[in-house]
Amino acid sequence: MKNKQPYVLSFNVVDQQALPLVGGKGANLAALARMEGIRVPEGFCVTTAAYQEIVAGHRALPSLLEQLAELKADDTKNINKISAEIRYAIEHILIPDAIATTIVSALKEHGVQKAYAVRSSATAEDLSTASFAGQQDSYLNIIGADAILKHISKCWASLFTERAVIYRIQNGFDHRNVYLSVVVQQMIFSRVSGILFTADPVTANRKISSIDAGFGLGEALVGGLVNADIYKVREGIITDKRISEKKIAVFGLKEGGTGETVIADEMQRQQALTNEQILELDKIGRKIEVYFGAPQDMEWCLADGNFYIVQSRPITTLFPVPDVADMEKHVYVSVGHQQMMTDAMKPLGLSFYDLNAGRAMFTAGGRLFVDVAKELSSAAGRNMMVNVLGKSDPLIKGAFETIIERDFIPLLPDEKESATPGGNATPSLKDFQALSDYDASVVTELIERAEASLAKLKVNIKTVSGGELFDFIKQDIQQSRAQLHDPRSFGVIMTGMNASHWLNEKIEEWLGEKNVADTISQSVDHNLTSEMGLALMDVADVIRPYPEIINYLQQSKDDGFLLQLKQFNGGENVYEAFQAFLDKYGMRCAGEIDITRPRWSEQPIALVPAIRNNVRMFEAGAGVRRFEQGRTDAKKREQEILARLRQLPDGEQKATETKRMIDLVRNLSGYREYPKYAIVSRYAVYKQALLNEALKLTQAGIIREPEDIFYLRFDEVAETVRAQQLDYQIIDLRKDEYEAFTKLKPPRVMTSEGEVISSAYKRENLPEKALVGLAVSAGLVEGRARVILKMEDAVLEEGDILVTSFTDPSWTPVFVSIKGLVTEVGGLMTHGAVIAREYGLPAVVGVENATKLIRDGQRIRVHGTDGWIELL
Repeated sequence: MKNKQPYVLSFNVVDQQALPLVGGKGANLAALARMEGIRVPEGFCVTTAAYQEIVAGHRALPSLLEQLAELKADDTKNINKISAEIRYAIEHILIPDAIATTIVSALKEHGVQKAYAVRSSATAEDLSTASFAGQQDSYLNIIGADAILKHISKCWASLFTERAVIYRIQNGFDHRNVYLSVVVQQMIFSRVSGILFTADPVTANRKISSIDAGFGLGEALVGGLVNADIYKVREGIITDKRISEKKIAVFGLKEGGTGETVIADEMQRQQALTNEQILELDKIGRKIEVYFGAPQDMEWCLADGNFYIVQSRPITTLFPVPDVADMEKHVYVSVGHQQMMTDAMKPLGLSFYDLNAGRAMFTAGGRLFVDVAKELSSAAGRNMMVNVLGKSDPLIKGAFETIIERDFIPLLPDEKESATPGGNATPSLKDFQALSDYDASVVTELIERAEASLAKLKVNIKTVSGGELFDFIKQDIQQSRAQLHDPRSFGVIMTGMNASHWLNEKIEEWLGEKNVADTISQSVDHNLTSEMGLALMDVADVIRPYPEIINYLQQSKDDGFLLQLKQFNGGENVYEAFQAFLDKYGMRCAGEIDITRPRWSEQPIALVPAIRNNVRMFEAGAGVRRFEQGRTDAKKREQEILARLRQLPDGEQKATETKRMIDLVRNLSGYREYPKYAIVSRYAVYKQALLNEALKLTQAGIIREPEDIFYLRFDEVAETVRAQQLDYQIIDLRKDEYEAFTKLKPPRVMTSEGEVISSAYKRENLPEKALVGLAVSAGLVEGRARVILKMEDAVLEEGDILVTSFTDPSWTPVFVSIKGLVTEVGGLMTHGAVIAREYGLPAVVGVENATKLIRDGQRIRVHGTDGWIELL
């Protein structure tokens, strides 16, 4: 044979190194077959060598595969056409004698007239990062060599079903590099069969096994044709049983194939497995889970009193749990949901955030979490978690309340007497008595001190290199943390936030109006983030008189555009305006809490779509006018509120108290955005110094490209620079992990058992199809929804409403062009909410799956005061 690889491999000679030959399913079954006490039906694998020879020998297939590789997932018409041609070609290829003879020989060893299951096993299947569950076909109860050969061809062809092709495109797999093995196993005619998850597929709790069980073969259950019993087992105890009505089952036919059978009435409500069998199956599942080192999704069958495992694969949809050494219970809260950046971060980004954090950080799935178990073990801590952190995000609050109700983290013995549920977290006037010195001059002093410190860093960091650089950066981070954690800095932020809460709750109580602080917060001083959006409007003002430059920006695709501006009439002025913006804000970018993300100064092309929007949608001076209009609206609202309060009993006192709170909001709330600006400003300086060291590593041949250091933690980069050596396999491993993490959705709150604690908004009297979220910026607006996941894709028209997964400060340039905001992630004081209030945009955040439930271009109505979205 031309191919030196074998066409057939028995289970007893297959190991994980044989994955390229037998695929994920074949490799896992062979591993299970070698485990003591685990029954796997006997069989063998027709290897990918046979598949590759079939494809290579066909005249048209290589060309068709090339065409398929060029298609996008949404090009369903061409996917359907080309994949159908490929399937037809494969199914009608005559299997060469050398391959057919080898397969028949293997069948004779096991009994050629026996019934077999013929199952697909792709090389991109049952992997730790992508299961490809159900993407290729399997066939049961196939009898006779000719029939088995025919169904092997069908399995090969099923590699190109439309669903499999689209799944591969979406997960970044090249069709030309994915091959198919076929598993041929003796058929087990089961009385009962089903699925076993060693982690609850609904809650993700790793302590709970979930078993689906039904009569007959598993084909009907896996295919969703019949209902199944569902049993839950936790640590050897059955905790829940739901017995379904099982009306039909699928059984093997004598002549081959399968058929449906009606179940007798007296058996339809009968428990498919006995309690003893449920616990036995759970033990088998836990044993297999330990062997593979990860929660498993298994298909099993029961025949003659014995359980057989016919498939086991990792549950790839589970979000990882932080790895801690102790056996204590923990409750992890997502940092990304607080920072409005829930994307996966690279290792260097994770470690840098950890260095800057004021408390211990835990890493899982490329995201950061904090453990709040300690806080939840005390009455005061519970009150803070529920009424402070929970006030910003009701879904987190609901999760905390669930954890407290379950007593997952018990109160410490001396805390039980003082524990009281709920509580009022609204600050009273006396809470502000000690804060009278927090005025605008304090904010100015804090900002000036931070700016001076940054200037000093830019000078001093140029004097160090090599291993000394890492010691320098660590020391500078400690010093800057101490500065940012100045009690006055925290006091300014908290006082501004509390004053806003006070205004909202007291004015609703006294005047019946909701969220008045939203208007009061417009156009406050010292908000670097909102000023940034208006500053980009000023850049557009410089560009607008030059049609040639406007046209050039329409065509620009890469970062070289900036230098090319100078060749045009007015280009020098435009370049200087753009560069001035970058000098002040170029350290920002989407996902800026991850130091590895390209900054605007590195990729200024990211700003061009927002600039084009500004040029098209606004007139000269619009930025200044917008800011002044916000101030005017805020002042008018203040006067109106104070006048109405004076008409009430004790009106003068109420007005005096309210005026003080309004002044606190106006003077202090803008500073809320500054600490993050200060941190990312230093990030940009650190990053450039680190990339200079990475360039030296590249030149020395230690790494392939400077950005490879992004896949190392800070201390690992330091050690690489000092030792001048690195095992490059760690980079490849981390790159694969990062790609897998990008496909996961992080939970807001989860426990150390892996359970995702979900919650829901508690609202009544809303329309049936209303999408509920958190009201963060008052007002009502109707318009066209623009579902946009990347800022650089934002092409907007007048009246558009932005719908996206999350917005960090980098999205602010887009805010000036929209009329409303909807996000899937966010809280009252997250950046998107703060800027929406400053710009006077009605906004609702924390709307679960908003980018999927709202169609791009659909008209919607945003109820920013009450927190819900109306689909029109």
